[in-house]
Amino acid sequence: GENETYGFKPIIIQQPQGVSFCLNRETHEINWFQWSMIIGFNAREGLTLHDIKFAGRPLLYRVSLAEMVVPYGTPEYGHYRKNVFDIGEYGLGKLANSLKLACDCLGSIEYLDAHIVARNGDLVTIQNAICIHEEDNGLAWKHYDFRTERTDSRRARKLVISFIATVGNYDYALYYYFHVDGTFECEVKATGIINTTACIPYSEQKYGAEVSPGVLGHIHQHIFCARLDLAIDGDSNSVVQIDTLQEPAASPQNPWGNAYYHNESLLEFEQGCDENLSSMRYWKFINSNKRNAVDKPTAYKLEPTSTVTPMVQPFSLSGRRAAFTMHPLWITPYDKTEYYPAGDFMNHSDGSSGLAAYVAKKRPIVNKDIVAWINFGVHHIPRPEDFPVQPCISTGFKLMPSGFFDRNPCLDLPKTSASTSTLITSSSSCCTNGTNGITKNGTTSHE
Repeated sequence: GENETYGFKPIIIQQPQGVSFCLNRETHEINWFQWSMIIGFNAREGLTLHDIKFAGRPLLYRVSLAEMVVPYGTPEYGHYRKNVFDIGEYGLGKLANSLKLACDCLGSIEYLDAHIVARNGDLVTIQNAICIHEEDNGLAWKHYDFRTERTDSRRARKLVISFIATVGNYDYALYYYFHVDGTFECEVKATGIINTTACIPYSEQKYGAEVSPGVLGHIHQHIFCARLDLAIDGDSNSVVQIDTLQEPAASPQNPWGNAYYHNESLLEFEQGCDENLSSMRYWKFINSNKRNAVDKPTAYKLEPTSTVTPMVQPFSLSGRRAAFTMHPLWITPYDKTEYYPAGDFMNHSDGSSGLAAYVAKKRPIVNKDIVAWINFGVHHIPRPEDFPVQPCISTGFKLMPSGFFDRNPCLDLPKTSASTSTLITSSSSCCTNGTNGITKNGTTSHE
């Protein structure tokens, strides 16, 4: 109730000198630190980013969350038909929330309205659809030299551009992060209310979990596909697949049993790529025409941190329509007609269009204008803690510089003043009042 207290003190985030980013509200171009980009929005994909650069060097021409599908895993009754394409069938943009200060976004906030076209051609404005702000991001780097007893460190921050959409029972919050070390990150938080049905209370459930007596949540997956039109130091890019391999045991190359190395393979034609945990596989997007200080191609790398193994059969209704989920990464050459991984028209689609059809053309991708399609998501077995409202579950990916710079790009960050931090003394600690932890209604929660 309103009188319940958890012992929380206010956390106040202030920037008394103003924000560090500069937004042109006419062109929607934003500059922050060494990053620059243009913010877009449409009814299908929602938030889009364009012409992303770091220190004036191009990285990405266009970024969007191009599709997502939620296949359910039960064959019972009519539930096998549940394979919702929340972007292609509904449209994230037209379902965007009007965001609220101190609720959806915290700190010094700048909002942008979104303007979309309704079915009848009218203009629809969603106020405060896009949130822009900065966040402290912990340590950027630190070192203590035990010989000289000197310490030096810098704190990091990040620029956050986000929006939230509600698709029926689920709410999806999309965040794009721009880091001071040149990393670009995408995070999606899934929350809202899980899709439920009735069950016999306290019964065993094969295709889901009882989240409350008589309430069943079916097993399902949330699989997102981000489309990245790459421009690593320009439009001529290639893809290198990197595997870490062990030298044969007891071989002349590995007499001590500790030898391992990385092996690079250039991908010559468009294709779907699979992860390999045993070789710690990742991919680099390179520009062979630009070289760094050690005479290697400038590059960014993708590590598959939140991949999802699709559990539906390829011949199933979900599998046919969502063939793009069968690989965590797809690479295609740029084509102005190829924007959506499951095809242009999703309602009543049959799976004949999309990424599987694109890569069947076997077009070359070496030193080309290429597009990376990155799949990530959540394998969701419901739990009682997801009911009645699910706490946020996060997924996403990162693009990290890997030879794009000649050294650490955030070495010369300014030192942070200690004037905004407070030392907690014993006289101001809650422990002096006999409490140790969170309290509720005046009752000590830990003794």
